[in-house]
Amino acid sequence: MTTTTDLVSYEDALASYDPVMGLEVHVELGTKTKMFCGCSTELGQDANTQTCPTCLGLPGALPVVNATGVESAIKIGLALNCEIAEWCRFARKNYFYPDMPKNFQTSQYDEPIAFNGYLDVQLEDGETFRVEIERAHMEEDTGKSTHVGGATGRIHGASHSLLDYNRAGIPLIEIVTKPIEGAGERAPEVAKAYVRELRELIKALGVSEARMEMGQMRCDVNLSLRPNGTEKFGTRSETKNVNSLRSVERAARFEIQRHAAVLSSGGTIIQETRHFHEDTGSTTSGRVKEEAEDYRYFPEPDLVPVAPSREWVEEIRAALPELPLARRTRLLDEWGITALDMQAILNAGALEPIVATIDAGADAASARKWWMGELARSANESGKSLDELAITPAQVARVTELVSKGDLNDKLARQVIEGVLAGEGTPDEVVDKRGLKVVSDEGALGTAVDEAIAGNPGIADKIRSGKVAAAGALVGAVMKATRGQADAARVKELILEKLGVSEG
Repeated sequence: MTTTTDLVSYEDALASYDPVMGLEVHVELGTKTKMFCGCSTELGQDANTQTCPTCLGLPGALPVVNATGVESAIKIGLALNCEIAEWCRFARKNYFYPDMPKNFQTSQYDEPIAFNGYLDVQLEDGETFRVEIERAHMEEDTGKSTHVGGATGRIHGASHSLLDYNRAGIPLIEIVTKPIEGAGERAPEVAKAYVRELRELIKALGVSEARMEMGQMRCDVNLSLRPNGTEKFGTRSETKNVNSLRSVERAARFEIQRHAAVLSSGGTIIQETRHFHEDTGSTTSGRVKEEAEDYRYFPEPDLVPVAPSREWVEEIRAALPELPLARRTRLLDEWGITALDMQAILNAGALEPIVATIDAGADAASARKWWMGELARSANESGKSLDELAITPAQVARVTELVSKGDLNDKLARQVIEGVLAGEGTPDEVVDKRGLKVVSDEGALGTAVDEAIAGNPGIADKIRSGKVAAAGALVGAVMKATRGQADAARVKELILEKLGVSEG
């Protein structure tokens, strides 16, 4: 056994070893009440104010299954191309930990509600990778422990712990992949793409907001290495509760390098859980991993089996919304863009704002232009995501309308967006307050053009002699004189008209 934390380079690790992954994702359902009782699931309430004898595990309290939780589980299973069990039941997963007031978790073991599915995910170059799904099962969340007095916020070194059981009993769906093989050096990218696609699917189904930063969706990254050319899986580690897409990718990459370092030095991988550290991108040892038999699973005696009728399952299937991959494929065609363009939009978090802007009346090209250009730049500079910017898709659509009507040019439109982001009001209010409308008065434009020609006789002569490209200098002079509020194309037309020159 070795405790080395040395790493080999990623390239050297892949030169000798083949990574195999397994991803376990917990999704907190957005039901109004908990999985087995009527307590509220509302976030942000005072500690231990949303509890009852059932979710506290008090003697004599009996659970009742949340029907909406079951329906959500079926929706997820169908969207993941799973088979839906005709009959399944809950089990008790027994272990002692302070945030489990019953000393067992009500879960599903050998009889999950959904099984044997797959999810196709797109990588950054547009390649599609199929991730096979082992199962999706229903369970309940645990309470929340806060360890006080230590330097790290973990139990080691803490003087005492505080327990909040508001979260205990909130419905979860755990989605478990089959071993992910064949990804090679792209394994971390596949892990990230899978979790991203799963998050978008969950949001599209409307069963959870799937906000990873709030713990509504958490990923456990199981990883092992085997020597290249062999088939037997290596010993795995499980990095727990990774809560961002970037961190999923970093955790997988770090573990590949760590495993390779241990194995290459003749060491042995310990089957254990590990903690991921956002600040360093590294993992540290947690505890030796239990096997299933250590949990002493047995059927839950207080709950009847769940037997969804085939008619109900088909009703749910028929009501499923358009799923993310199918939707993106449709939009690719409608917008006339490439897979790489779509990937850039996804990476920027711009898909939903663009769609909403088009729905508000903008054309697709203009919506993409502003969200992927000026607004993406503003978001990057302010350290915000696009949906955190102080501008709505409807307001962006209004800016595009003003441009298409000729009331704004691109330069003025950028100033309008800047004003909206600064809290100066709606696009129309910013136009009025800043006096940003395009100068469309032909008389005023003609005067400005005459002055530009008179002030630049040499350039005017070049244009008269056929050097039409020189008109750009006069256009610039007019734009400067009108503070950028003229239509540059119209200005050029007037210059050529006044100098008696044809564009051709």
